[in-house]
Amino acid sequence: MNMSRRQVLLLLPAAAVAWESILAGTPEASPNYKLTEHWWGMLVDISKCIGCGNCVRACATENNVPEGYFRTWVERYHVSDFNQAEPVVDSPDGGKEGFPPMLEEGGKNFFVPKMCNHCADSPCTQVCPVGATFISPDGVVLVDKQYCIGCRYCIQACPYGCRFLNPKTETAEKCTLCYHRITKGLTTACCEACPTGARQLADLKNPSDPIHEFLRTHAVQVLKPHMATGAKLYYNGLDGSVR
Repeated sequence: MNMSRRQVLLLLPAAAVAWESILAGTPEASPNYKLTEHWWGMLVDISKCIGCGNCVRACATENNVPEGYFRTWVERYHVSDFNQAEPVVDSPDGGKEGFPPMLEEGGKNFFVPKMCNHCADSPCTQVCPVGATFISPDGVVLVDKQYCIGCRYCIQACPYGCRFLNPKTETAEKCTLCYHRITKGLTTACCEACPTGARQLADLKNPSDPIHEFLRTHAVQVLKPHMATGAKLYYNGLDGSVR
């Protein structure tokens, strides 16, 4: 979609209203929740993920995700003994119903859950022409569907491929860290459904959160660190072959 400078200027006040309405709505729905006291992220332990697809199904149900689209998905990596630079990656239906047996023997197999990285310096927020994509004061990247114009700029800008255009609303959609849940003191649907604890919601501003001890004692990584997005999706045991 091509927009003139005049059109952008006309839409900016609407984006400001969207921001104010979202900030105003959160404390109203959760009166004890204080935006500035939290900074949300997530920890994924690769060694614990069994590729069951519970997280994908729970996310789809909780957030009414359209069929064939994913706010979170799971990829299976097969790293050959002979060619570790070129892994075989599959993700049938986003890993929603698990994975069939690998045909190739030898090497190693592991599962990598993926989703929005809720970046502190997110490229998607930088390219949105109307401010519909923004970072909340507690560190969650959100999309206001009332003001999204479906231009797809944010979808193209995301280096993690975690956004899609909802075919029903024609607006950008992605993981929200179940914002409607975490502002009420609950964890995300995917974390709640994980049978092995491979996913853990993390409040980086809470000194009592176990994430701090884990980060001190483990060599966690983020995807595509060279992008310098300030990603807050931390992986433990991430193989160097993961893209």
